[in-house]
Amino acid sequence: QGDTVEKRQSLTLPVGIIRMLEVVLTCISFSLVASAGHVLSTHWAWCMFTWCFCCFFSLFILIMEFTRFSAKVPISWDDFTTAFAMLAALMCFTSSIIYPTFFTCPTCYCQIAATVISLLCFGVYVGEVVLARLRPGGEISGFLSTIPGLLKILETLVACIIFTSLDPWCVAVYSLCFIFALVIIFLTVGQLLSLFPFSFDKLLTVYNILATMMYMTAMVIWPLYGFENNPRPVPCSHCPWDDLVVVTFMTVINLVIYILDTIYSIKVVFFPWDEE
Repeated sequence: QGDTVEKRQSLTLPVGIIRMLEVVLTCISFSLVASAGHVLSTHWAWCMFTWCFCCFFSLFILIMEFTRFSAKVPISWDDFTTAFAMLAALMCFTSSIIYPTFFTCPTCYCQIAATVISLLCFGVYVGEVVLARLRPGGEISGFLSTIPGLLKILETLVACIIFTSLDPWCVAVYSLCFIFALVIIFLTVGQLLSLFPFSFDKLLTVYNILATMMYMTAMVIWPLYGFENNPRPVPCSHCPWDDLVVVTFMTVINLVIYILDTIYSIKVVFFPWDEE
């Protein structure tokens, strides 16, 4: 009987209700977009992936907690759910900007409705993050719930957006930084950081410095070779030239995030007394 009560609580507690809303709203978003018709565009594919990914994992989390399997998985479950809510909020927010920019019009009612519901999805996921941060005692469940963890999630998300607009010839910097950031997230969720024979914070600092330097070179090389002798064609309504602008802008954004991440890592490693 006690187990039945716990299962019910997983759905009736505020976080359970929020997760059910997440499933419903993301499902409605991708259903509306699918009903409007398929579009051969990486931006369209990214938005559809966002809503499908968020819907699937929100449903997966609900099922895991309702069946109590979440207590048996060999990972930091609270860290995983908090990190997912942060990532889903950011993904829904970017999709809510990208989709209407490229695919809506004043009479495109399905697309407008999908955008509005996507913004509601963003608000619901933010609500889950707020609930996670307001746990009793204000405790933080793990690395991904801290400022460096959030920055790592931001770095991977911005890299994903860059990939939707990227030409094959300039992929090394973005891919390497994306892969290493993703590995750090997986190691954290899998609670494998203790296996490192050296300080994880120091490794993170070295990685952040290298990634920052790589993004600095990309910020110079990409516009130089992308825009040199390549003026914006006329007319250009969401043409490939616009993808160059998206990659340039997102490269600058990710560079700023990596710089902030590096500064914070250096502070933690070399000035630990400031954290006390």
